[in-house]
Amino acid sequence: MTFSIVGRCQQTGQLGIAVSSSSIAVGARCAWVRAGVGAVATQNVTLPALGVQILDLLGAGQHTPAAARDHALNADNWSQYRQVTVVDSQGRTAFFTGKEALGTHHAVAGAQCVAAGNMLAGAHVIEAMVQAFEKASGMLADRLLSTMQAGLAAGGEAGPVHSAALKVVGDVVWPIVDLRVDWADEDPIGQLDALWKAYRPQMHDYLTRALNPSAAPSYGVPGDE
Repeated sequence: MTFSIVGRCQQTGQLGIAVSSSSIAVGARCAWVRAGVGAVATQNVTLPALGVQILDLLGAGQHTPAAARDHALNADNWSQYRQVTVVDSQGRTAFFTGKEALGTHHAVAGAQCVAAGNMLAGAHVIEAMVQAFEKASGMLADRLLSTMQAGLAAGGEAGPVHSAALKVVGDVVWPIVDLRVDWADEDPIGQLDALWKAYRPQMHDYLTRALNPSAAPSYGVPGDE
């Protein structure tokens, strides 16, 4: 019911995830990122706690992505229902798909990225996503979204998708990009891309507002924060 990409930008060190699903509000359950630590997708029959647990273990600095994945999954009595992907702040990766994963499922690690999905139109969808991420240029958010579009073009899920999310972290502790389409009857990935295109020109202004308000632009918008 879900396909996703976790990735790291080698130039900036940014970490992020893009994910889409036939279920509502996929970004609320499946997308986990932490600045300077890593990005985790936890999907299929989702246990959101796995994302937090894996990031905590990575953040402690004593686990590789594979070791953090295994530690978290070993504590889960239902791990064979899970699908998990991880990339850390060094670009190291890990993934897992349990034997109870739904439908056609696949996961592939590429250069500082992992793509994975279940209930897919075919395993080739994930192969296409990794190739797209590795070939893409620009900001990490752009690369993640172009990867999702490549997955969709390759067939995506076996059925229609209804929600999508994009989350990216950089040098500050909060996400610099955190956008979601929680439900759409048509093309949530396209709607998410449109949200990103609207947000991208303002992203650095909002960072400036937070870090140096005296230098921040004023939009003069009612309710402006």
